[in-house]
Amino acid sequence: MSDKNLIIFDMDGVLVDVSESYRATIQATVQSFTDYEPTREEIQDWKNRGGWNDDWLLSQAMIRERGVAATYDEVVERFQKIFHGDGSDGLFLRERWIARDTLFPSLAANHTLAVFTGRLRWEANLTLDRFLPGIFNPVVGADDVSRHKPDPEGLHIICRSVPHSQCWYVGDTVDDARASRAAKIPFIGIAAPANPRRGELVRLLREEGAVSVLEDINSLEEAIAQSN
Repeated sequence: MSDKNLIIFDMDGVLVDVSESYRATIQATVQSFTDYEPTREEIQDWKNRGGWNDDWLLSQAMIRERGVAATYDEVVERFQKIFHGDGSDGLFLRERWIARDTLFPSLAANHTLAVFTGRLRWEANLTLDRFLPGIFNPVVGADDVSRHKPDPEGLHIICRSVPHSQCWYVGDTVDDARASRAAKIPFIGIAAPANPRRGELVRLLREEGAVSVLEDINSLEEAIAQSN
């Protein structure tokens, strides 16, 4: 058993602000098929229901709700084209790293830091390598599991592979909280002040068993200390 504790992070809305990347890509993808641009509030409403961790499936469902038939593969292709562009103009470049510079060096002194995300692993590493390379290991993505969140498979993979004492999962959605509860791991929720349904999200995360709900990860050290 390692003396280090383990912190597992979701990415979107936790490590990086994706309001102008993934959320904007959902809007643009739906609009490209339907001529209707969903609002950020509508997208958050879907997320708050649970079961919509996959932004491709969410985009397809929102497109179908507008009466347009689009296959999953068609939606994925359009989404990825908007998100990545030609590598120099994709919406992924709008992502903003949330943590202050001193947070992760401080956390890494006493914790193993890992990531379990709904992104494909190579896409997760693309962003992690851009902002903070070499800190998170392992990184488990959607292509590393057979069952996606809220299933806890990804959390189990990490916990089995990393010797640790205590463990926490940090996420910002109902599906993150449910995965954490299913894995019997304490959950710390993130509900950003800019979230268009913040009050509802805070309530839902608490109802799902969050030991704490923070505005962002910069107060994570205090929350972990209080949860011990």
